[in-house]
Amino acid sequence: MDFGGAAAAGGGGVDLMSWYMDIPVISRIYLTGAFLTTTACAVDIVTPFSLYFNWDLIFKEGQVWRLVTSYLFFGAFSIDFLFHMYFLVRYCRLLEEGDFRGRTANFVLMILFGIGIMTMVASYTGVQFLGSALTFMMVYVWGRRNEDVKMSFLGFFTFHAPYLPYVMLTFSVLMGNSVTIDLIGILVGHCYYFLEYVYPLLAEVRGW
Repeated sequence: MDFGGAAAAGGGGVDLMSWYMDIPVISRIYLTGAFLTTTACAVDIVTPFSLYFNWDLIFKEGQVWRLVTSYLFFGAFSIDFLFHMYFLVRYCRLLEEGDFRGRTANFVLMILFGIGIMTMVASYTGVQFLGSALTFMMVYVWGRRNEDVKMSFLGFFTFHAPYLPYVMLTFSVLMGNSVTIDLIGILVGHCYYFLEYVYPLLAEVRGW
């Protein structure tokens, strides 16, 4: 499996609208929100200063929209933005169509779990935008649920899916980004994976 995803089948062009509508509903809503938020900032309809996470502004000034918008803004249009959009769509979609097929409510609960924990962590770390962390959480969970899947990074070396978050983390560092946000996503992803898939088995085996 390529790190960059599978090539489009056939020789025809890509029908963008068909591709968009084929994305499962929750993944499509998240992609749309992220793209529209970034576009609104790019054309100066809104400013990132009105979107970032700030505990005091949210809980003392009542600017509760920041709980949502801090997960929707991925920075200015750039290679880094495209990088995050690709992984957001790909692994959010793979989870929704895979482990959470027919369980949309559970998928929403997973996202809300991530948002809740990340919001609490962000209040102590000074992180202002958390979309990347949520993406890393999804990549981590998908990787742990698909441990036998082999992937490649630009054809240079191969690795198994659980290592994907760390490959992405290294790539992000090489692009000059801070590791704090991505590490938060990996940590929260590990917490969700343990509570959802590991702990129930331990409890059953040990009779808890």
